[in-house]
Formats: sequence, structure tokens, C-alpha cells
Amino acid sequence: MIRFKSIISRIVFLHVIALVVTSIVMSFALSWLLGVATDNIHDQAMQDQAVSVARHLHLKADGSAALDLPPELQGLYSQPYGRYSYAVLDERGHALVSSLADGSAIFPLDPESRDVEYLRTQRGQAAISGASIRKTLGQKTFWVQAGEDLANRDVLIDDIVADFFKDVGWITLPILFLLLAIDIAIFARALRPLREASEIASHISPIRTDVRLPLDEIPSEVRPLVAAVNQALDRLDEGFRVQREFTADAAHELRTPLSILRTRVDTLDDRGIANALKHDIESMSRILGQLLDIAELDAFVIDPNDRADLSEVCGHVAQWIAPLALKQDKEIVLSGGHKPVWVRGNPEMLSRAIRNLAENAIKHTPRGTVIEFAVEENGVVRVSDRGPGISEEERELIFRRFWRRDRTLPGSTGLGLSIVQRIAELHQATIRVENLPTGGARFSLYFVRLEAGVDSLPAAAE
Repeated sequence: MIRFKSIISRIVFLHVIALVVTSIVMSFALSWLLGVATDNIHDQAMQDQAVSVARHLHLKADGSAALDLPPELQGLYSQPYGRYSYAVLDERGHALVSSLADGSAIFPLDPESRDVEYLRTQRGQAAISGASIRKTLGQKTFWVQAGEDLANRDVLIDDIVADFFKDVGWITLPILFLLLAIDIAIFARALRPLREASEIASHISPIRTDVRLPLDEIPSEVRPLVAAVNQALDRLDEGFRVQREFTADAAHELRTPLSILRTRVDTLDDRGIANALKHDIESMSRILGQLLDIAELDAFVIDPNDRADLSEVCGHVAQWIAPLALKQDKEIVLSGGHKPVWVRGNPEMLSRAIRNLAENAIKHTPRGTVIEFAVEENGVVRVSDRGPGISEEERELIFRRFWRRDRTLPGSTGLGLSIVQRIAELHQATIRVENLPTGGARFSLYFVRLEAGVDSLPAAAE
């Protein structure tokens, strides 16, 4: 059994079968109707001939029947012509007059016959078709018969009947295929709302749980399914909302105990233990801060009027991150940024994204190397390190929450790059990751630049 994944393919396949069956049945039906119509015309013609012969039948003075045909009718029923024949029968069925060579009746007489009968008979190899009519003269009843040898039937009628099926096929099939093409266009148009709903559904994700499928143009047969999907999305959206609120509330609640713990650690006499505990507390505080960032980003909406200067944002991040880099014997280099580069976005959120990229670069850059910031005039920010680089297989995994290449590495939460990706999505920006020929990785953020009041997207992001 053939299985189709496409509704249109399934409908078209079944429709083709229906068209083929319909065309065959219709051709046979039309051929039968034509045959019936031809037989009716023939029967009427035979009746007219019998009536024409009956006009020339009369009674003689002695009461016997006489038939005086004009020359044109005599020629029509002559034996050399052999196509038509006539006979006049009395009430007992005896042939009084006949154009047949043996002078017999064309059809046997049925006493129960109606005034007009259409008859068929076989004479040797010849099939005879004709009509028999009742004719009353005085007190006597006669039957006038007219017949035609079907072997000599009209050539035009024979050709029509013989070629009708083929001719109907040549006419019918193009019409049916035209109807099929029209049906395919109709099906495609009718299913367009479903394709549009599928396109909308493709944008649903854990960070876009507010998207719902439209019901206005959906066909009534599919509407219950779409409505059920929307209800399921409502439940998922509520579940994500509860989860986000729990994450934010838990992070807020844990900040206070950590602050108290940090204060109590300062009172310890053993400074080595105190410093180790402080380091652990700072790591926990960082995790809580990132959890709060994620909870905030899940509900954050950018004001359409917000704009930010990438040069200023990167400058502040470089100043903020420089002490941490120097403490680890690493350098920060900022290139570009000599003049404002305005983009659509929230300065605080952009600062968080670039700061997370910077912290990630510091974490993977060996001592004695450089972390480079670059601001380009077309709205691109690049952060490069001198670490081990990122393989092709890992370039999608690194943006997943809590994913880490080495889970034994201290201070790594696996949340920083997922925050960067979420901020980029909010700003309709694109992230590109590539390895440098000299070693290390480079993260590039392509933002929508604002220039002279006109929005433009950097060509490199396409």
C-alpha cells in the first residue's frame, strides 16, 4: 500500500485514480448513449419508411390489396441495391407483397403486436433491423414492414460509433488533466493556512513560549487539533513561567545566606581556610547571578527606542575586566571604538553579553597571552582568545545551558554563553564562532546598526 507523508500528494493520488475511473466509465457511458441514440434514429427512419410504403397501399375493386410504389421507392427497395426491403402482410402473417427475392415476410408476425413495433432478425449471415406498422383499409388490417441490412448501414453512422470511444478519450483526457491541475491549485490554496501555521510553529521554543497558532483561517476539520495544540502550549507556557519564577526566587533567597556566610568567613582566624571559602562563596554568587540573569532575560522585552554605543559598551567592559586579566598575567587589547557605533539595543544587556564573552576568553587563554576586543563600524563586536579553540562538533553545544567541556574545571557553570545567545536573540543579532589560524577562538556578534536614522544589517551577518 502506498503511503504519502503529504496531504496534497495523498489527495492528488486518489483524485488521479478517480479521474481515470471516471474517464473510462464516462467514455463507455457516452458510447452506450450514442449507440442508443443511433438505434433510435434508425428505428424512426425505418418507421418512416414503413409509413411511406403504407401510403401507397390500397384496396382494389375485388377487395384485394395492391401496392403501387413510385419509381424512386422502387429503386430504393430494388434487389440490386439490397440495402432496404419491405413486405406487406395480412392478418394471418402471410406476405401479400415483398421486395425480398423469395417474396417472404421480413419479420414473423405477432398477433399481439402493437400498432408500431421495432424488430430485429437474422437472415442467414445478414442482421436485419426494421419496423412494422399496422395499416387498416376498410375492414381489413395489414402489416407493413420495412427493414435494413445492417451490413450496409450508413457509413457515417458506423464511423461515428466505431471511433467514438477513441475520440472521446482524446477530448476527455485533456479536460480531466486540466481539472486535475485546477484541483491541485485549489488544494494548495486550501492548505495554505496550515503551511502558515506550520511556519509559525517552527518559531516556538523554550524562549518563545508565547507563540500561538492562528485559528481564523484554519479549516474546520483541523481546527480542533490546532486548538488542542494551543491549549498544550498554554500549559507549557505556564510550566515555564513557574520554573522561571522558582529559579529567580531561589536565587534571590540564596543571596542573603551567602552574604551572611561571607561575613562570618571574614571572622575566621585561619586566613587560608577563609580565602578558600571566600573563593567558593564567590563561585556560588556568580552562579546565582547568572541564574538571575537567565530568569530576567526570559521575561525581558527590548524597548524599540533603546539604542547603545558599542564603542562605549566595549570600553566599559574592557576597563571592568582588565584587573581580572592582569591578576592572571593576561592582557586586554581594545581595537576600534574611536567613534560611536550606534546599534538598536539595551546598553546594560549588551554589556552583560560582551562581559560574559570576555570572562569566557580569560578562562581559556593561557598566561602571558592577550584577549582582544574589536569594535567595527558596521556594528560587529569580536572577542578573541588564545585558547585551544572550539571544534565543529562543540559549536552548537557550547550555547546550551550548563554544558561544559570539562566538568572538573573550577569556576565553570556552563551558563555564560547561553546568556550571550539569549541576549543576541533579543537584539536580533547573530553569533559566529570560528577558530583563528594563530590558535584560539573568536566570537563575533553582528548587531543591527543605526546609521543616519536608517536601520541596516551588517552584510557579514547574512
